[in-house]
Amino acid sequence: MTDGAVSRSARVLVAADKFKGSLTAVQVAERVTAGLRQVVPGLEVETLPVADGGDGTVAAAVAAGFERREVRVAGPLGDPVTAAYALRDGTAVVEMAEASGLQHLPRDTFAPLTATTYGSGELLRAALDAGATTIVFGVGGSATTDGGAGMLEALGARFLDAAGDPVARGGGGLADLATADLSGLDGRFDGVDLVLASDVDNPLTGPKGAPAVYGPQKGATPDDVAALDAALAHYAEVLETVLGPSAAEYAEAPGAGAAGGIGYGALVALGARFRPGIEVMLDVLGFAPALEKATLVITGEGSLDEQTLHGKAPAGVAAAARARGVEVVAVCGRLALPAEALGRAGIRRAYALASLEPDPAVSMAQAGPLLERVAADIARDFLA
Repeated sequence: MTDGAVSRSARVLVAADKFKGSLTAVQVAERVTAGLRQVVPGLEVETLPVADGGDGTVAAAVAAGFERREVRVAGPLGDPVTAAYALRDGTAVVEMAEASGLQHLPRDTFAPLTATTYGSGELLRAALDAGATTIVFGVGGSATTDGGAGMLEALGARFLDAAGDPVARGGGGLADLATADLSGLDGRFDGVDLVLASDVDNPLTGPKGAPAVYGPQKGATPDDVAALDAALAHYAEVLETVLGPSAAEYAEAPGAGAAGGIGYGALVALGARFRPGIEVMLDVLGFAPALEKATLVITGEGSLDEQTLHGKAPAGVAAAARARGVEVVAVCGRLALPAEALGRAGIRRAYALASLEPDPAVSMAQAGPLLERVAADIARDFLA
Protein backbone atom coordinates (compact mmCIF):
# COMPACT_ATOMS: atom_id res chain seq x y z
CA MET A 1 0.00 0.00 0.00
CA THR A 2 1.32 3.43 -0.85
CA ASP A 3 0.92 6.67 1.07
CA GLY A 4 2.10 8.86 -1.80
CA ALA A 5 0.66 9.62 -5.19
CA VAL A 6 3.56 9.70 -7.61
CA SER A 7 2.86 8.88 -11.24
CA ARG A 8 4.44 6.09 -13.26
CA SER A 9 6.60 8.70 -14.97
CA ALA A 10 8.19 9.52 -11.62
CA ARG A 11 11.42 11.48 -11.53
CA VAL A 12 13.08 11.78 -8.15
CA LEU A 13 15.36 14.62 -7.08
CA VAL A 14 17.68 13.74 -4.21
CA ALA A 15 18.74 16.99 -2.56
CA ALA A 16 20.13 16.08 0.85
CA ASP A 17 22.89 17.41 3.09
CA LYS A 18 25.59 15.29 4.69
CA PHE A 19 25.07 12.91 7.61
CA LYS A 20 27.81 14.46 9.73
CA GLY A 21 30.35 11.92 10.91
CA SER A 22 28.97 9.21 8.61
CA LEU A 23 28.32 10.17 5.00
CA THR A 24 29.05 13.13 2.76
CA ALA A 25 26.15 14.68 0.86
CA VAL A 26 27.43 12.97 -2.29
CA GLN A 27 27.47 9.58 -0.54
CA VAL A 28 23.95 10.17 0.81
CA ALA A 29 22.72 10.80 -2.73
CA GLU A 30 24.47 7.68 -4.03
CA ARG A 31 23.03 5.44 -1.32
CA VAL A 32 19.50 6.81 -1.68
CA THR A 33 19.64 6.32 -5.44
CA ALA A 34 20.82 2.72 -5.03
CA GLY A 35 18.04 1.94 -2.56
CA LEU A 36 15.33 3.44 -4.75
CA ARG A 37 16.48 1.47 -7.80
CA GLN A 38 16.45 -1.79 -5.87
CA VAL A 39 12.68 -1.46 -5.86
CA VAL A 40 12.12 0.53 -9.07
CA PRO A 41 14.84 -0.47 -11.56
CA GLY A 42 15.59 2.21 -14.11
CA LEU A 43 13.96 4.94 -12.03
CA GLU A 44 14.94 8.43 -13.18
CA VAL A 45 16.91 10.01 -10.33
CA GLU A 46 18.73 13.35 -10.34
CA THR A 47 21.12 14.01 -7.47
CA LEU A 48 21.93 17.48 -6.21
CA PRO A 49 23.93 17.31 -2.96
CA VAL A 50 23.23 20.45 -0.94
CA ALA A 51 24.75 22.42 1.93
CA ASP A 52 23.71 25.43 3.97
CA GLY A 53 27.00 27.35 4.00
CA GLY A 54 28.74 25.28 6.67
CA ASP A 55 31.26 22.49 6.20
CA GLY A 56 30.51 20.55 3.03
CA THR A 57 29.56 23.62 1.01
CA VAL A 58 32.53 23.45 -1.36
CA ALA A 59 31.97 19.71 -1.87
CA ALA A 60 28.34 20.38 -2.83
CA ALA A 61 29.43 23.01 -5.35
CA VAL A 62 31.99 20.66 -6.87
CA ALA A 63 29.36 17.93 -7.16
CA ALA A 64 27.22 20.45 -9.07
CA GLY A 65 29.97 21.05 -11.62
CA PHE A 66 32.18 23.73 -10.08
CA GLU A 67 35.95 23.35 -10.41
CA ARG A 68 37.73 22.46 -7.17
CA ARG A 69 40.84 24.56 -6.49
CA GLU A 70 43.28 24.07 -3.67
CA VAL A 71 45.58 26.54 -1.95
CA ARG A 72 47.91 26.45 1.06
CA VAL A 73 46.78 28.82 3.79
CA ALA A 74 47.21 29.34 7.51
CA GLY A 75 45.08 27.04 9.64
CA PRO A 76 43.35 28.18 12.83
CA LEU A 77 46.54 27.61 14.85
CA GLY A 78 48.71 29.30 12.23
CA ASP A 79 50.14 26.11 10.77
CA PRO A 80 49.83 25.62 7.00
CA VAL A 81 46.83 23.62 5.78
CA THR A 82 45.46 22.79 2.35
CA ALA A 83 42.10 24.43 1.74
CA ALA A 84 39.78 24.23 -1.24
CA TYR A 85 37.32 26.57 -2.87
CA ALA A 86 35.07 26.09 -5.91
CA LEU A 87 34.92 28.19 -9.07
CA ARG A 88 32.64 28.37 -12.10
CA ASP A 89 31.96 31.20 -14.55
CA GLY A 90 33.25 33.94 -12.27
CA THR A 91 31.43 32.66 -9.18
CA ALA A 92 33.51 31.30 -6.31
CA VAL A 93 32.19 29.29 -3.39
CA VAL A 94 34.48 29.81 -0.40
CA GLU A 95 33.96 27.84 2.81
CA MET A 96 35.65 29.37 5.85
CA ALA A 97 35.81 25.97 7.57
CA GLU A 98 38.18 24.81 4.82
CA ALA A 99 40.77 27.19 6.26
CA SER A 100 39.64 27.94 9.81
CA GLY A 101 37.42 25.03 10.78
CA LEU A 102 37.42 22.75 13.79
CA GLN A 103 38.57 19.87 11.58
CA HIS A 104 42.03 21.47 11.43
CA LEU A 105 42.55 21.23 15.20
CA PRO A 106 44.29 18.18 16.65
CA ARG A 107 41.93 15.73 18.35
CA ASP A 108 40.69 16.99 21.73
CA THR A 109 42.56 20.28 21.22
CA PHE A 110 40.83 23.66 21.27
CA ALA A 111 42.13 27.22 21.08
CA PRO A 112 39.15 29.48 21.81
CA LEU A 113 41.25 32.57 22.61
CA THR A 114 43.97 32.23 19.98
CA ALA A 115 42.46 30.50 16.91
CA THR A 116 42.58 32.80 13.89
CA THR A 117 40.64 33.32 10.67
CA TYR A 118 43.76 34.51 8.85
CA GLY A 119 43.60 31.54 6.46
CA SER A 120 40.02 32.41 5.53
CA GLY A 121 41.26 35.78 4.33
CA GLU A 122 43.94 34.05 2.28
CA LEU A 123 41.27 31.82 0.77
CA LEU A 124 39.15 34.84 -0.20
CA ARG A 125 42.20 36.45 -1.75
CA ALA A 126 42.82 33.31 -3.81
CA ALA A 127 39.27 33.54 -5.17
CA LEU A 128 39.89 37.17 -6.11
CA ASP A 129 43.15 36.22 -7.80
CA ALA A 130 41.25 33.61 -9.84
CA GLY A 131 39.00 36.36 -11.20
CA ALA A 132 35.85 35.77 -9.16
CA THR A 133 33.34 38.60 -9.38
CA THR A 134 30.77 36.88 -7.14
CA ILE A 135 31.90 35.14 -3.98
CA VAL A 136 29.56 33.03 -1.90
CA PHE A 137 31.23 32.97 1.51
CA GLY A 138 29.90 30.04 3.49
CA VAL A 139 30.55 30.41 7.19
CA GLY A 140 30.12 27.74 9.84
CA GLY A 141 32.03 24.97 11.59
CA SER A 142 34.70 27.42 12.73
CA ALA A 143 37.38 26.90 15.37
CA THR A 144 37.60 30.66 15.82
CA THR A 145 36.05 33.56 17.73
CA ASP A 146 38.06 36.51 16.44
CA GLY A 147 35.34 38.60 14.78
CA GLY A 148 37.02 38.09 11.42
CA ALA A 149 40.03 40.17 12.46
CA GLY A 150 42.45 37.53 11.22
CA MET A 151 40.64 37.38 7.87
CA LEU A 152 40.84 41.16 7.51
CA GLU A 153 44.52 41.17 8.48
CA ALA A 154 45.24 38.69 5.67
CA LEU A 155 43.44 41.07 3.30
CA GLY A 156 45.52 44.09 4.29
CA ALA A 157 44.05 45.49 7.52
CA ARG A 158 46.21 46.27 10.54
CA PHE A 159 45.13 45.88 14.18
CA LEU A 160 47.51 47.59 16.56
CA ASP A 161 47.98 47.90 20.32
CA ALA A 162 48.81 51.10 22.21
CA ALA A 163 52.52 50.72 21.32
CA GLY A 164 51.72 50.48 17.62
CA ASP A 165 52.48 46.77 17.42
CA PRO A 166 50.13 44.17 15.90
CA VAL A 167 47.88 42.58 18.51
CA ALA A 168 48.09 38.82 18.96
CA ARG A 169 45.90 36.84 16.61
CA GLY A 170 42.71 35.30 17.93
CA GLY A 171 39.79 36.75 19.81
CA GLY A 172 41.72 37.08 23.04
CA GLY A 173 44.24 39.43 21.46
CA LEU A 174 41.52 41.93 20.57
CA ALA A 175 41.37 43.00 24.21
CA ASP A 176 44.64 44.87 23.56
CA LEU A 177 43.38 46.60 20.41
CA ALA A 178 43.97 50.35 20.40
CA THR A 179 43.51 51.27 16.75
CA ALA A 180 42.55 49.69 13.44
CA ASP A 181 43.90 50.69 10.04
CA LEU A 182 41.69 49.45 7.21
CA SER A 183 43.23 51.63 4.50
CA GLY A 184 45.24 48.72 3.12
CA LEU A 185 42.27 46.38 2.60
CA ASP A 186 42.19 44.70 -0.80
CA GLY A 187 40.35 47.16 -3.04
CA ARG A 188 39.03 44.46 -5.35
CA PHE A 189 36.12 43.84 -2.98
CA ASP A 190 34.62 47.10 -4.25
CA GLY A 191 33.83 45.33 -7.50
CA VAL A 192 32.76 41.99 -6.07
CA ASP A 193 29.36 40.75 -4.90
CA LEU A 194 30.29 39.11 -1.60
CA VAL A 195 27.42 37.05 -0.19
CA LEU A 196 27.66 35.98 3.44
CA ALA A 197 25.91 32.60 3.50
CA SER A 198 25.04 31.28 6.94
CA ASP A 199 22.36 29.29 8.72
CA VAL A 200 22.60 31.45 11.87
CA ASP A 201 21.49 35.03 12.46
CA ASN A 202 23.14 35.72 15.81
CA PRO A 203 24.58 39.16 16.62
CA LEU A 204 28.26 39.58 17.41
CA THR A 205 28.06 39.83 21.22
CA GLY A 206 25.67 39.53 24.13
CA PRO A 207 23.58 36.60 25.40
CA LYS A 208 22.86 35.44 21.84
CA GLY A 209 26.24 36.45 20.46
CA ALA A 210 29.05 34.36 19.04
CA PRO A 211 31.02 33.74 22.28
CA ALA A 212 28.02 32.92 24.45
CA VAL A 213 26.22 30.63 22.03
CA TYR A 214 29.04 28.96 20.12
CA GLY A 215 32.14 29.51 22.26
CA PRO A 216 31.58 26.41 24.41
CA GLN A 217 31.53 24.21 21.29
CA LYS A 218 35.06 25.48 20.61
CA GLY A 219 36.38 24.70 24.07
CA ALA A 220 35.67 28.07 25.72
CA THR A 221 35.20 28.00 29.48
CA PRO A 222 32.77 30.44 31.13
CA ASP A 223 35.73 32.75 31.82
CA ASP A 224 36.83 32.44 28.18
CA VAL A 225 33.32 33.29 27.00
CA ALA A 226 33.28 36.43 29.15
CA ALA A 227 36.74 37.46 27.94
CA LEU A 228 35.87 36.88 24.28
CA ASP A 229 32.56 38.73 24.55
CA ALA A 230 34.32 41.74 26.08
CA ALA A 231 37.13 41.60 23.50
CA LEU A 232 34.70 41.49 20.57
CA ALA A 233 32.65 44.34 22.03
CA HIS A 234 35.86 46.35 22.34
CA TYR A 235 36.81 45.42 18.76
CA ALA A 236 33.47 46.79 17.51
CA GLU A 237 33.97 49.99 19.51
CA VAL A 238 37.40 50.54 17.97
CA LEU A 239 36.01 49.94 14.48
CA GLU A 240 33.26 52.44 15.25
CA THR A 241 35.91 55.13 15.73
CA VAL A 242 37.23 54.29 12.26
CA LEU A 243 34.04 53.56 10.32
CA GLY A 244 31.42 55.47 12.25
CA PRO A 245 28.05 54.32 13.62
CA SER A 246 27.64 51.64 10.96
CA ALA A 247 30.18 49.50 12.82
CA ALA A 248 27.89 49.31 15.84
CA GLU A 249 24.87 48.63 13.63
CA TYR A 250 26.63 45.76 11.87
CA ALA A 251 27.48 44.21 15.24
CA GLU A 252 23.74 43.73 15.80
CA ALA A 253 22.96 42.66 12.24
CA PRO A 254 21.81 39.12 11.39
CA GLY A 255 24.81 36.93 10.69
CA ALA A 256 27.35 39.13 12.49
CA GLY A 257 27.91 36.36 15.04
CA ALA A 258 28.28 33.61 12.44
CA ALA A 259 31.43 31.47 12.70
CA GLY A 260 32.88 33.25 15.69
CA GLY A 261 32.05 36.69 14.35
CA ILE A 262 33.69 36.32 10.95
CA GLY A 263 30.31 37.43 9.63
CA TYR A 264 30.83 40.76 11.33
CA GLY A 265 34.21 41.26 9.70
CA ALA A 266 32.76 40.51 6.27
CA LEU A 267 29.77 42.81 6.79
CA VAL A 268 31.54 45.76 8.35
CA ALA A 269 34.68 45.89 6.23
CA LEU A 270 34.20 43.92 3.01
CA GLY A 271 30.75 45.09 1.95
CA ALA A 272 29.18 41.64 2.29
CA ARG A 273 25.43 41.11 2.25
CA PHE A 274 23.83 38.43 4.39
CA ARG A 275 21.55 35.73 3.00
CA PRO A 276 20.39 32.46 4.56
CA GLY A 277 22.93 29.88 3.48
CA ILE A 278 20.55 27.31 2.05
CA GLU A 279 18.78 29.92 -0.10
CA VAL A 280 22.09 31.03 -1.57
CA MET A 281 23.30 27.50 -2.18
CA LEU A 282 20.07 26.38 -3.85
CA ASP A 283 20.48 29.29 -6.26
CA VAL A 284 24.15 28.56 -6.91
CA LEU A 285 23.64 24.81 -7.32
CA GLY A 286 20.77 25.14 -9.78
CA PHE A 287 18.01 23.70 -7.62
CA ALA A 288 15.12 25.49 -9.37
CA PRO A 289 15.63 23.94 -12.83
CA ALA A 290 16.18 20.51 -11.25
CA LEU A 291 12.96 20.92 -9.26
CA GLU A 292 10.96 21.68 -12.41
CA LYS A 293 11.54 18.11 -13.62
CA ALA A 294 10.92 16.36 -10.28
CA THR A 295 7.79 14.57 -9.11
CA LEU A 296 9.25 13.69 -5.71
CA VAL A 297 12.05 15.32 -3.70
CA ILE A 298 14.09 13.47 -1.09
CA THR A 299 16.03 15.67 1.29
CA GLY A 300 17.64 15.10 4.68
CA GLU A 301 20.58 15.39 7.05
CA GLY A 302 22.07 13.49 9.96
CA SER A 303 19.64 14.77 12.58
CA LEU A 304 16.20 16.19 11.89
CA ASP A 305 15.50 18.31 14.96
CA GLU A 306 14.49 21.81 16.03
CA GLN A 307 17.64 23.28 14.47
CA THR A 308 16.57 21.86 11.11
CA LEU A 309 13.58 24.19 11.11
CA HIS A 310 15.78 27.27 11.49
CA GLY A 311 17.60 27.58 8.19
CA LYS A 312 19.11 24.13 7.75
CA ALA A 313 19.27 22.52 4.32
CA PRO A 314 16.22 20.18 4.54
CA ALA A 315 13.92 23.02 5.59
CA GLY A 316 15.12 25.18 2.71
CA VAL A 317 14.72 22.37 0.19
CA ALA A 318 11.24 21.54 1.49
CA ALA A 319 10.11 25.17 1.39
CA ALA A 320 11.23 25.58 -2.21
CA ALA A 321 9.61 22.31 -3.26
CA ARG A 322 6.35 23.07 -1.47
CA ALA A 323 6.17 26.42 -3.29
CA ARG A 324 6.20 24.44 -6.55
CA GLY A 325 3.73 21.82 -5.32
CA VAL A 326 6.25 18.97 -5.31
CA GLU A 327 6.01 16.39 -2.55
CA VAL A 328 8.97 16.02 -0.17
CA VAL A 329 10.12 13.19 2.06
CA ALA A 330 13.22 13.20 4.24
CA VAL A 331 15.90 10.78 5.34
CA CYS A 332 17.92 11.17 8.51
CA GLY A 333 19.98 9.31 11.05
CA ARG A 334 17.94 10.54 13.98
CA LEU A 335 14.44 11.99 14.01
CA ALA A 336 13.51 14.38 16.83
CA LEU A 337 10.56 16.19 15.23
CA PRO A 338 6.89 15.21 15.48
CA ALA A 339 4.89 14.65 12.32
CA GLU A 340 3.08 17.97 12.81
CA ALA A 341 6.35 19.94 12.77
CA LEU A 342 7.52 18.06 9.69
CA GLY A 343 4.24 18.84 7.97
CA ARG A 344 4.51 22.54 8.75
CA ALA A 345 7.98 22.49 7.20
CA GLY A 346 6.61 20.90 4.03
CA ILE A 347 7.96 17.39 4.67
CA ARG A 348 5.37 14.66 4.10
CA ARG A 349 7.24 11.95 6.00
CA ALA A 350 10.69 11.30 7.48
CA TYR A 351 12.57 8.01 7.44
CA ALA A 352 15.20 7.57 10.16
CA LEU A 353 18.06 5.10 10.28
CA ALA A 354 17.41 4.84 14.02
CA SER A 355 14.15 3.05 13.24
CA LEU A 356 16.22 0.22 11.77
CA GLU A 357 19.22 0.39 14.13
CA PRO A 358 18.59 2.11 17.50
CA ASP A 359 22.24 1.95 18.63
CA PRO A 360 23.69 5.34 17.49
CA ALA A 361 27.25 4.04 17.15
CA VAL A 362 26.18 1.10 15.01
CA SER A 363 23.82 3.28 13.00
CA MET A 364 26.61 5.72 12.18
CA ALA A 365 29.03 2.93 11.31
CA GLN A 366 26.46 1.24 9.05
CA ALA A 367 24.87 4.43 7.73
CA GLY A 368 25.36 3.56 4.06
CA PRO A 369 23.62 0.16 3.98
CA LEU A 370 20.93 1.38 6.37
CA LEU A 371 20.23 4.36 4.13
CA GLU A 372 19.78 2.06 1.14
CA ARG A 373 17.19 0.09 3.12
CA VAL A 374 15.39 3.29 4.09
CA ALA A 375 15.39 4.46 0.46
CA ALA A 376 13.91 1.13 -0.60
CA ASP A 377 11.10 1.72 1.88
CA ILE A 378 10.50 5.16 0.33
CA ALA A 379 10.28 3.55 -3.09
CA ARG A 380 7.71 1.03 -1.86
CA ASP A 381 5.65 3.71 -0.13
CA PHE A 382 5.76 6.41 -2.80
CA LEU A 383 6.83 4.87 -6.10
CA ALA A 384 5.77 1.20 -6.28
